[in-house]
Amino acid sequence: MTDILRRPEDGTATSATSIEAAEPQKLKRSIGVVGGTLLTLSCLTPASSLFVIVPASFAALGTGTALALVIAIVLCIGVAWCYSELGTLVPSAGGEYAMAGHTVGRFTGWLAFIQALLVVMIVPPVIALGTSQYLAPIVHVDPKVMGAIVMLAATVMGLLDLRANAWITGIFLVLEVIAASVVAVLGFAHSNRSASVLIHPELPGTHGGINPVTAGTIIAGLAAALFITQGFSTAVYLAEEMERPHRTVPRTVLWTLGIGSAVILIPVIAITLGANSLDDLAGGDISSMVTQWSNSAVGTFVSLAIAMAIINAAIVMVIQNSRVLYSSARDKAWPEPINRAFTNLSKRYGSPWVSTLAVGVPGAILCFVNLDTLSAVTGVSVALLYLCVAVAALGGRRGKHKDAKAYRMPLWPVIPVILIAVLVYVVTQQPLSALYWTGGITAAAALYWVFYLRPRPETRWIITIPEDEKDAVEA
Repeated sequence: MTDILRRPEDGTATSATSIEAAEPQKLKRSIGVVGGTLLTLSCLTPASSLFVIVPASFAALGTGTALALVIAIVLCIGVAWCYSELGTLVPSAGGEYAMAGHTVGRFTGWLAFIQALLVVMIVPPVIALGTSQYLAPIVHVDPKVMGAIVMLAATVMGLLDLRANAWITGIFLVLEVIAASVVAVLGFAHSNRSASVLIHPELPGTHGGINPVTAGTIIAGLAAALFITQGFSTAVYLAEEMERPHRTVPRTVLWTLGIGSAVILIPVIAITLGANSLDDLAGGDISSMVTQWSNSAVGTFVSLAIAMAIINAAIVMVIQNSRVLYSSARDKAWPEPINRAFTNLSKRYGSPWVSTLAVGVPGAILCFVNLDTLSAVTGVSVALLYLCVAVAALGGRRGKHKDAKAYRMPLWPVIPVILIAVLVYVVTQQPLSALYWTGGITAAAALYWVFYLRPRPETRWIITIPEDEKDAVEA
C-alpha cells in the first residue's frame, strides 16, 4: 500500500509515521487554465520541437514524418485522458510518480519518477542545443557553448515568480506560433509534390533514386514522434499551483495537446510538400527552405523567432522540471540533507530555488554530451513514462479511488490497455544503445529502491498529496 502524508495548514504531520524533518512549505495556487496552458504549451514548445527535433525525423522517415506524428498524436489523445484522470485524482507536483505511486504502489511510482527524471534532465539541453543554428544570422557560437548559455539563462529566469514567468513565456510563445505559421503558409504556397506522399512515404535513395518507407520504419520512429509531441502532460506538474485543479488540469492537458499538435503537424505537412527535393527534406535545414521560398529577411525573422522559442522552452522546462525534484524531496526520496535543500523555497518568489539550480546547471553540462545519444535515451524514457501512466490509469478506479471526485476518461479500461500494448511494442523497436542506457539507469535506480527506500517505508518515499485535495481521495 502507498503511504500518504497529508499536510494540514499549520504544517504539522497527521500520519503515524515519523518524519525526520519539518514539513516543507506549500506551493501557492495562482495558475488558471490560461496561465497553465501558456506555461504547458511553452514546455511542449511546439515550434522548438518542429525546428530542432523534427529535422532528425525528416532524415529518418522522409515524407513519412507527418504520418508518424499523426499516429503519435492519436496515441497521445489516450495518454492525455490518462493524465487528465490521474492528474485530478492525485493533483501533485510529483506528476507521474505521484499518480502511479498513489494508485498502483510505491515501487511503480519510483520507476515512473526515474523515467520522468531522465526526461526532465535531458529534454531541456536537447532543445537548447538547437539555439546556435537559428542565431547564425546575427552571431556564430559553438552549439554546445550556446546551449549551455541558454540553460544557465533559463535557470536564472526559473528562479523568478511563476505568474510573471507565465506572461513572459506567453509572449515568446506568440512569436514561435507566428514563425511556425509563416513556415506553413510558405510551404503550402510552394508545394512541389502530391499529398499522396504523406500516405505512401518516401526517402531519398542512392544515385538520385527514391526508396519507400516501410511500416517497420514508421513504428521505430514513433518513439521520436512521441518525444516531439511530449510536453502536454507536464500540466500535471503544476497541479498544486493551479486554482480548482479538478477543472483546470484536464482542460489544460487537452487544450495543450490540441494546440501543440496543430502547431507542429500543419507546418510539417507544409514542409513535406514544399521542399524542393527529397534530399532537401532529409537535410532538414528549414531556415534555408524558408529563404528559398521567400527572401533572406523572412528567413532571418523566422530563425530569430525560433531561437526565442527555444529559449522560451528552456525557461519553462526548468520551471516545471524543478517541481519534480521539489516534490521528490518533499516525499523523502533522498537522504535528509538533500530533501531539505530541494524543498527550500525562495522567500521572495516562492520558487524551489535549489531544485531549479539542480535542473538547470546539470542541463548546461549535458549540452556537451552527444546529441544523438541524448535524443535516443529520451525517446525510450518518454515511452516508458507513458507506459507507467497507462498502468496507473488501470489502477485508478479501484478501492477508495472508485468514487473519488476526478475527471473520468471515456472508454476505460480499453484505452489504457491499448496504450500498454502499443508502447511495449514501440520500446522493443528502439536502438539497443538507447535501451542499454535507459535500462542501466533504471536498474541502478531499482537497486537504490531495494537497499535504501524499501527498507525505510516509514521515513522514505512517502508520497504526499496536498491537504486541500484529501477529500478528492477519500470521497
